[in-house]
Amino acid sequence: MTVEVDVRAGLPAFTIVGLADAAVREARERVRAAILNSGYEFPARRIVASLAPGDVPKMGAALDLALACALLAASGQLPRERLDGHVLFGELALDGEVRPCRGTLAVAQATRQAGLGRLILAGARAHEARLVEGLDVAPAQRLSSAVRVLCGGEADALLARTPDAVGPSEAWPDLSDVRGQHHAVRALVIAAAGGHNCLLSGPPGTGKTMLAQRIGSILPPLSRTEAIEVTRIRSIAGSVAGGLVGERPWRAPHHSITTAGLIGGARRDSIGEVVLAHNGVLFLDELSEFARPVLEALRQPLEDGRVAIVRARHSTIYPARFMLLAATNPCPCGYAGVGERCRCSEAELARHRRRLSGPLLDRIDLLAQLDHDAGDDLGSSAPIGSARARELVTDARERQAARLREDGVTLNAHMNAAVLRRRVTLDERGEAMLRSARERGMLSARGRHRVLRVARTIADLNASGRVRARDLGSAIALRGDAGLAGKRAA
Repeated sequence: MTVEVDVRAGLPAFTIVGLADAAVREARERVRAAILNSGYEFPARRIVASLAPGDVPKMGAALDLALACALLAASGQLPRERLDGHVLFGELALDGEVRPCRGTLAVAQATRQAGLGRLILAGARAHEARLVEGLDVAPAQRLSSAVRVLCGGEADALLARTPDAVGPSEAWPDLSDVRGQHHAVRALVIAAAGGHNCLLSGPPGTGKTMLAQRIGSILPPLSRTEAIEVTRIRSIAGSVAGGLVGERPWRAPHHSITTAGLIGGARRDSIGEVVLAHNGVLFLDELSEFARPVLEALRQPLEDGRVAIVRARHSTIYPARFMLLAATNPCPCGYAGVGERCRCSEAELARHRRRLSGPLLDRIDLLAQLDHDAGDDLGSSAPIGSARARELVTDARERQAARLREDGVTLNAHMNAAVLRRRVTLDERGEAMLRSARERGMLSARGRHRVLRVARTIADLNASGRVRARDLGSAIALRGDAGLAGKRAA
């Protein structure tokens, strides 16, 4: 985006053109006060500021600093040639202070890609901008500091840096707190190892939410590439103070969330929960209580790993490669399959099943049933602790990354059909098992691919180079319908 300012003789006026919203138009008063309070002259002439390209809407106060410096250059108080090759990004306070704005990392990356030499911005976000390698970042606490930098002077000193987060947070509860439910714990470890979507189903009190809240303790830390992606998204959302984000996102929206809240697009710069969960976990508790249109909106992100938001005047694509972890009761009262406790009518059961459509369930890799009778094992030892589970998950992910390096993906859950054909081969027994599952209506074409991805992850957890029949059998067993639906749709 380019800011142009024209100052000429005429009645004093300050006009901003270029599809500017209210916040940009109000910059006239902020820029005027900041220039005067910084000791510069505000010309009493006709001023026209153009924001190019003119057919793209402009929002927010991030153009304040660029407007002020362009006006000073147009009025002869700043050498015009010094503006070439510089990007100015920041909001101005009335006293001339430069305030940080959302999206600093995205602006820094765009500056680098455009081949521009230097980014001048508020010192509070300088460390965030410096995550982009090869970019000259100049912190400026005030408008006068930015003018000094543009005139060839030194930038302001960097503020104290916020330490980068590393590894899993100690606040995560440990998996060793879980007693019984060995089948569900194993499904959770497999899901974490391969980045697979997982649904936990069972009566109230069986530990579905307890299990889900411990998955963060077994996930490995973000790689630098993943951390930059997550930091950029949080920067656009306005929730980064500086430095890399080191912990994988965990998002758990309430079931009253709207489609726009989940996917994004309520306004031009709004980001939904699926984007904020990129490279992390999206946990939907009480899945059957979410509105059906909200759940159906998940189908494209789950399949493509991205969200395309198209509106009348703009379209935006955000990454949304997350692991879906959901929990639900098997019926409205929650006690289906627990002796004679269920009192739901057939109509109520049918309505409950319709909430979770076949196409949505077909995009879930692991369906684990939590048994109400597992409470009898509360005195037994835990099947596995978080430390050991994290070692297994990390080792399995390293094997995947090494094997898939040439394919452009890092997790088994992200393999497409072509990569699956190259990386997963079955013996005759495995092919017969898969064919039998298809003939009995247990798997759709998509379901077949998802079973193969899960089988590959189970083999990685077992440090096996090949997918054996028992790995495939375990993957098919973990794709049972958990009493939620019949045959799945393709």
